[in-house]
Formats: sequence, C-alpha cells, structure tokens
Amino acid sequence: MTAAPGKRGPVGPVLVIAGPTASGKSALALALAETAGGVIVNADSMQVYRELRVLTARPDAAALARAPHRLYGVLPAAEACSAGRWRARALDEIAAAHGVGALPILVGGTGLYLKALMTGLAELPEIPAAVRAAAGARHDALGGAAFHAELKARDPAMAARLRPTDRQRLIRAWEVIEATGRSLADWQAGTTAEGELTILPTLVLPPRGALYVACDARVEAMVAAGALDEVRVLLALALDPALPAMKAIGVRELGAVLDGTSTLAQATAQMQQATRNYAKRQLTWLRHQLPPPGPIPAGTLLPAVVIERPGDAQLLESLKARIFNFIRHSC
Repeated sequence: MTAAPGKRGPVGPVLVIAGPTASGKSALALALAETAGGVIVNADSMQVYRELRVLTARPDAAALARAPHRLYGVLPAAEACSAGRWRARALDEIAAAHGVGALPILVGGTGLYLKALMTGLAELPEIPAAVRAAAGARHDALGGAAFHAELKARDPAMAARLRPTDRQRLIRAWEVIEATGRSLADWQAGTTAEGELTILPTLVLPPRGALYVACDARVEAMVAAGALDEVRVLLALALDPALPAMKAIGVRELGAVLDGTSTLAQATAQMQQATRNYAKRQLTWLRHQLPPPGPIPAGTLLPAVVIERPGDAQLLESLKARIFNFIRHSC
C-alpha cells in the first residue's frame, strides 16, 4: 500500500535511527524491527544503488529474512538519487507501513536525507535544459576552482557552503541563480512538508576510538567479501564519473588497483582512512543538526535518544520500552 500521488502524506509514528557508518545502527534497527513489528526503510544515499551491495554494506540475506527492508538497491548506478526523490519514496514506504499497522524505522547516516524528511524540503524551480547544459559545459571549461570563484562573485552565500571539488552542487547553485536570479540559499529557506509525522530520533554515537576500529574492520570485511570484483563490474558500465554511485568510498581506490596504479593493501588503507573521515563528518553533523529544536513542519519531533553502546542488552530493553510507549501515544 502506498500513498496516492498528490494526496496528503502519511500520518503516524516514525522511528529514525541515525548514526555514522559502522556505528551499529543497522543491527539496532533490526533488533527493534523484530520486537516492534517494524519495517526498515533505508536512509543512506549510497545503499539505494543496486550495484553497490558490498561497498555500502547493504543488509545481507539473513537480515532481509528477519524483517522487511525497503529502498535498498532500488536504483541503478546510472541514475542519480536526490534528497527529494528519496523523500518521496520514503513517504510512500512510511504510509505503506502505517497501512498494515507496522512501525516505519528509518535507518541511515545521510544527513541531507534525514533533514529532508524531518524538516521538509524546499520547493525549487524547474531549470530549463539549456541552462543546465550550459552550467555543466562552463564548469568543464573552467575547472572546479575557477567555476567556484565565478559562483562566489554571483552567489557568495552558496559558494561559502560548497567546496571547489563538489562539481554537482556547484553546477546546481550556478544554474539556479542563472535561471531565477535568486540564490539557491533563498529557495532553500522556504520548506514544505507533507502529512503529520511524529518522529522519535535515536542517535547511535559510539566513542570515536571504537567507531574508527569498527570502520577499519568494515573495510577489511568488504575487501574479503568481493569489493574489488564489485568495482570491476561497476567500472565496466562506463558510467559518468560525476554520478553519485561513482563517488562511493572504494570505487576510486579499488579502481586504481584494477588499472595497476595501486596495490590492494594500499587501497584498503586509503578506504579505511576515507571511511574514518566520513564517519567523523557524520558525527559532527549529527551532534549539531539532530534533533532540530521544537515542533517541525512535518509534525512533532520528540527529544532524541542518544546511544553510545548499541550492543548493550540492558540499554536495548529500556529503549524498547520507550519505543512501545512512543507507539501507544502516537497512534
């Protein structure tokens, strides 16, 4: 069951489990889904891609057999998933879960996706194809640094938010101000939301040292599980390197092994460092962005539960009690 297009969004409780990569949030979500009769909905921007099963540590067959999972591996790497596209599908899955009396459990660490769900999404203008093509061509002609400098002269607010290496977002900011005369920051200041969701955010934030050890172990497990072959198949598709899936951690590093410019040991170490850096950025975002204060446009955001020991059995039991209380008072 899904929400009909154009209709009011889903109404009811939603459990959000957010945390950095390798923090244990997926295992926690699975345990809670089994206990509470939940449906797990992916909120990770890379786990949506079909070809990235190993590199993104998607739930395995055993996990899929224990609880329903949605929005994992649903798009080809040849397509680009945006926060808006993901949000629309996530709202459908939330409505479907509520329709069968199940608790939607959103799991992920992609801050933009989580924020889009909980605080709404800006209504952005349609950009003419000619403007979009011109933006991409100008970036390719100038290069990232010069294009960033040009954007800074036209739209200092957006340029301050973006790195010169972030081709996709730089082009997006340029095309919006070119087409509308307004900064993308101005458009994003107004958000829309659908339906009424009561959201209980649970933040899995283990100590940094333990998290980094888990990150290193996860990369080693990926390599052992066939990450190199997965990258070989992905690169054989000859996709645009600007696509989001092509920027997943491990694609560039293992691609260098395949073309003979690196060793597997070097690539593994580079992937571990990149994963630790990513986890650090996620920790920073989660601590500063979740939860937003007070009521949100999509409904009610309850005070967040912060978990530093996701494997602690006693803590898990207390969390289950809070979640059942949350469900009773939200329905």
